[in-house]
Amino acid sequence: MGDMEKNTTYLLVDVAVLPEVFSKVIEVKKILSKGKIKAVNEAVKEVGISRSAYYKYKDYVFPFYETSRGKVITLFFVVEDFAGILSSIINQIAAAKANILTINQNIPINGLADVTISVETQGMVKDIKDMMDEISKIEGVRRQEILARE
Repeated sequence: MGDMEKNTTYLLVDVAVLPEVFSKVIEVKKILSKGKIKAVNEAVKEVGISRSAYYKYKDYVFPFYETSRGKVITLFFVVEDFAGILSSIINQIAAAKANILTINQNIPINGLADVTISVETQGMVKDIKDMMDEISKIEGVRRQEILARE
């Protein structure tokens, strides 16, 4: 594979359609990052791939949230209109240490409001996905999605 070329193209691909080796490489990276297992040998054995497969792909396969570090991400929510819901969402974003840049909330229609929040991900201590999972548990959050990345 050699050095990464300057014209690298990135794709956002559902892991369900990828060969299993790619998700296993990510699993090895997670195991190593948690620090319980420090040796690549042990981590690849636990996951069930060869060392050579790990080294072949490790610099080319990243979880979505990792490629989002240091980026601006726009989050979109549809929420029920009741007191405190926006502050609950903001608290989850703050707990993940994402830096909020903008918050836009439309006037509620039929008891539901659209909220768009853009965050800078540089100092985050949680995956975007984990943060969004926590936000989805907030009572009154009807829908959520990651709208855009810059």
